Formats: sequence, C-alpha cells, structure tokens
Amino acid sequence: MALHSYRIAREPYYCPAGDEIALFEAAHADRLPVMLKGPTGCGKTRFVEHMAWRLGRPLVTVACNEDLTASDLLGRYLLEAEGTVWQDGPLTLAVRHGAICYLDEVVEARADTTVVIHPLTDDRRALPLDKRNELLTAHPDFQLVVAYNPGYQSVAKDLKESTKQRFAALEFGYPAAAVEAEIVAHEAGIRKRITASSAGATCCRSIGWSNCPKSSRPSMSG
Repeated sequence: MALHSYRIAREPYYCPAGDEIALFEAAHADRLPVMLKGPTGCGKTRFVEHMAWRLGRPLVTVACNEDLTASDLLGRYLLEAEGTVWQDGPLTLAVRHGAICYLDEVVEARADTTVVIHPLTDDRRALPLDKRNELLTAHPDFQLVVAYNPGYQSVAKDLKESTKQRFAALEFGYPAAAVEAEIVAHEAGIRKRITASSAGATCCRSIGWSNCPKSSRPSMSG
C-alpha cells in the first residue's frame, strides 16, 4: 500500500518562528522521534503538515483520546465475506510503509496504549503485533511525532518520564502579533492591512480607546 491518500499535495502555509524547520529536518534525517510541546492553537499540527510536505512523506494523523485503545493504533482482525482478515491500524500502516505518524494530544491516550510506541522510539525501531505473532521492523523512512499541551497536564494525565525521555523535544508558543496577523490574512485570503487594522481595534477595545492612536479608533459618525 503506497499511502497515496496520506500524501499532502499542496504546501501548507507555515511561518517559522525560529530554527524549528532545520531541527526537525535533522531529526528526520536520523529518524529520531520528535515531541512537539505547546499550547492549543500555536501551530503544532500545521508545522507537522508542512514538514511532511517538505520532506515528501505521507502523514498519518491520530487524534488521541481517552477511549483510544492499543488495537485502534495497531490493528485488528475483521470478519469479511472471505473470512477473517487482518486490518492494519494507523500506526502499523505508517511503520510498515514509511510514513510520518503524528499522535496529536498523546497525553489524552491511556497509559497502556501509549506504551506500545516504546519499541519504536529506541534502537529497536520495531512494533510488536502480538495478535499476529509478528515483530514488525519499521520502514527506513518511518518517523514518530507526538504532540501535547503541557498546560493541560495533571497528576492524572501526563506522560511518563520513561516516555518523554525517548523524544527530541521542540517547544512552540504563540506567534508575535505581526506574524499572527500575517497568518490570519493568508488563511482568510484577505489583505494584511485589514487584518492588522482589526487586530488594532481588538487591542483598543481591550485597553480602552483613549489609550490608542486616533488612527486605530472607530469612527463615531452616523
């Protein structure tokens, strides 16, 4: 299976905040697992999409939640007309065919689910499929990427240190106002000048019109 449907045809727009692109490319060259840390909406998912396109790799994304089981990641046997057949899960697909597997909000998954990724994050680079009695060696192009929001972590929901230490970590934050205006303008297909004006108006409403330049204040006529 070539995973054609998982390939990103058009370049996802991304504004670099630093050297994260070069760092990710270096990690990918050595097939190191990467952890993206940052608040919701700071661009982690868009960054992974951009890098998958940039590197020419398929991207298999899994939105983790508390109901996610190991079988959801690995696969299961299904009953079909011709009999019982095995169907690879998203993680197994990526491992078998050399895609980037992105586990979004991995901290939301159950601990007994995330532990299955451990053999993929060290020198073994293998995935045990116990139901098939198979040890699947990762494709040379496979890379594992996980993301989570440290602000949501708690004693009940956090990654184990034994999991965290297996990843090269990249930290993300919200972009500067000017960069955010550029991103919004591009995504919405509107002019940057209009976006910047709107951002200024929002700011002025927050801190009081009397503290803002006259050019940013709304017209009171009519």
